Amino acid sequence: MARPLRPPPDMPLPEFVATLYPWVRPAHIGLVCISVALFAARGLGVLAGRDWPMTAWARHGSALIDTALLATGATLWWLLRLNPLQGDGWLGLKLLLLVFYIGLGSLALKRASTRAGKAGFFAAALACVGFMASIAVARHPLGGLAP
Repeated sequence: MARPLRPPPDMPLPEFVATLYPWVRPAHIGLVCISVALFAARGLGVLAGRDWPMTAWARHGSALIDTALLATGATLWWLLRLNPLQGDGWLGLKLLLLVFYIGLGSLALKRASTRAGKAGFFAAALACVGFMASIAVARHPLGGLAP
């Protein structure tokens, strides 16, 4: 009797993917929404001259949410066998834009020296994360601009 084919050790079993994926994907999307909403609220607070956006709870809460977001994203990569460096160009671009988003967000919240600079970096960060979401939905490097 032939043994059933099993995936390589680094590949999750299809049954495991079928069980876990329906939980991980919505968690990832929900964490994206929470993370961006918190960033937007903090950015608006900074532009309004408030102190709360840079308090420990706001900064640590944001870091906690973003850590969970990264964990769910990495889990999805593994479950779906995605590789940002080979053949999944949309994912590679999304990750590159993530680095820019983090830099722009840092400038918007604390590093830019003027209010106008903070506002410009804040708008650029929101545009960047919007394009990242478009890329993720379309699974294409052009995002919503894809043919």
